[in-house]
Amino acid sequence: MKNLVIGATVLILSLGILYAGVGLEFGAPPFTDMDDYFVSHGQEQTGGNNIVTDIVFDFRGFDTLGEATVLFTAVLGAGLAFRKRREDEDYEYE
Repeated sequence: MKNLVIGATVLILSLGILYAGVGLEFGAPPFTDMDDYFVSHGQEQTGGNNIVTDIVFDFRGFDTLGEATVLFTAVLGAGLAFRKRREDEDYEYE
């Protein structure tokens, strides 16, 4: 019975994601004026030759730093949660 519930849940979620993805157009959303600005002014404002790197590290630097901080915190938290405890270490809830 438990396997049937898990299978049905996975099937329903998979179909929902597939249905949401089928309705999207390729390349959506369309280009905006901001895209043209980055392409035409990116090299002169940042001095770099790779527009993707320029956008990630120069135009969106604080956003990238925030994402790296969240990722580091998540990895640190998971590492602490799943670490092996030493034999002489006391458990808090014993």
